[in-house]
Amino acid sequence: MSTGNFWDFPYTSQRMPLLAANVVSTSQPLASAAGLLMFAQGGNAVDAALATAITLTVVEPCMNGIGGDAFAILWDGQRMHGLNASGRAPRRWTPDYFSKYQSNPARGWDSVTVPGTVSAWRALSERFGKLPFHDLFEPALRYANDGYLVSPTVHRQWQAQVGELSTQPGYREAFAPHGRAPLPGERFICPGQAKTLELIAKTKGEAFYRGELAKAIADHARTTGGAIDENDLAAHQCDWVEPISVQYRDLTLHEIGPSGQGIGALMALGMLDQLDLKSAGLDTALSHHLQIEAMKLAFADMQAYVGDPNFMKQVSGSDLLNPDYLAERARLIDPKRASAPRPGHPHSGGTVYLTAADKNGMMISFIQSNFKGFGSGVVVPGTGIALHNRGWGFTLKDGHPNQVAPNKRPFHTIIPGFLTRAKQPLMSFGVMGGSMQAQGHVQVSTRIADHNQNPQAVSDAPRWRVMDDNHGVAVEWNFNPQAIQGLIERGHPVKVSPRFDTEYGCAQLAMKTEGGYIAASDHRKDGYPVGI
Repeated sequence: MSTGNFWDFPYTSQRMPLLAANVVSTSQPLASAAGLLMFAQGGNAVDAALATAITLTVVEPCMNGIGGDAFAILWDGQRMHGLNASGRAPRRWTPDYFSKYQSNPARGWDSVTVPGTVSAWRALSERFGKLPFHDLFEPALRYANDGYLVSPTVHRQWQAQVGELSTQPGYREAFAPHGRAPLPGERFICPGQAKTLELIAKTKGEAFYRGELAKAIADHARTTGGAIDENDLAAHQCDWVEPISVQYRDLTLHEIGPSGQGIGALMALGMLDQLDLKSAGLDTALSHHLQIEAMKLAFADMQAYVGDPNFMKQVSGSDLLNPDYLAERARLIDPKRASAPRPGHPHSGGTVYLTAADKNGMMISFIQSNFKGFGSGVVVPGTGIALHNRGWGFTLKDGHPNQVAPNKRPFHTIIPGFLTRAKQPLMSFGVMGGSMQAQGHVQVSTRIADHNQNPQAVSDAPRWRVMDDNHGVAVEWNFNPQAIQGLIERGHPVKVSPRFDTEYGCAQLAMKTEGGYIAASDHRKDGYPVGI
């Protein structure tokens, strides 16, 4: 590893990276401690990651839950594996079923697809874990039974959702019993969560898809207007997949393929590989501008062409990653002016992220989510199961590859990332946060490849975000003022966000180094890396 400026920490931060042989990094300290406990009991990186993920459903329920989806990229010490544990639409979700809507519902039952998170826990544990499945639940069960003290960050994110979700069936009783979020420092217990996690642990998830919990979900749907039933849940399966990738400088970024947005990060990097970001300088207006323009072009193509890969008949993922096509798209980037990108013409042929790595070389990049905070707002009575709203990711546009249809996966925002160098693992990482995730992966990758920054500096750096209209740009409160002025002069509408804005994602990173790992955690949340 080159030294140079690698150990510089140029940004305002109260964080330092952790160096250890076994590491886990996530957004919540109680969850990180759960992973550390698994290492102490002889578990590996997968055991640590799963205990952390399961605990996060209890201690950070405003960002993920038992009723969400999950993805993973794993280096087993020899080779890479991908896991797509996203669920599909209920059988009754035909285009005609949604004809009553002008746009996809953001909340309620008609945003609930089959949850896949529980299947991810089981699949990863069975294939790669060392510890008994039930042992992974012990920390989460302790917090579910005894409660935990809510942190200020979690309170802030939780309270922002209460007003909108209180009308959804089951939400108030489970997650806002006093008509508000629990206060900072207040002990919170969600009745039913402990029983649910115990059932999942004992049955290895069977209760969730084919047993008592599946019946509870389906019964709640029948009585409160949902379409999902026992057959939809029983039909669910997660899939082991080959990650897709693109080379950028001497690094390769790996992502889970469509229907996720990881392909957007790959497309943007493929365009940027045609340009000289290093000469553009670190944190300059030109450097940010080039990245923003590449991201906008990638988003335009994603919105037009990406969906469940089984339905991407006209344009495939490989078409979008064709080097000639990406070079063609890169030529549209004007270094002096912002653009209004449109889709190209390829040649046809609220989330939590965590990472863990161990002394034997196993590294896992894992992400699970209920999508928008608590998700749909629907909570199954007596279970603590908050159901996600991934159905919001579909479009109602007739003939679109992402049009809603039965047994179909919607477009997905959550993506785990993984970097390799010379076909060897370098870093497992993620940047949770809606459409920020692909943008965050680009910003992380370019900082490492072009400027040799360490994981904590990469995480600390102020971020930009292309807004959902694919035109406006938001930047963090401590963004370089000269860079802001340079973006405005190039025609970008720029909004400077207030401090503590949560729209810029939260990164967790574990980089391989001699004898162990350099682990870092984002200062934008409560978490920190731990190791042993």
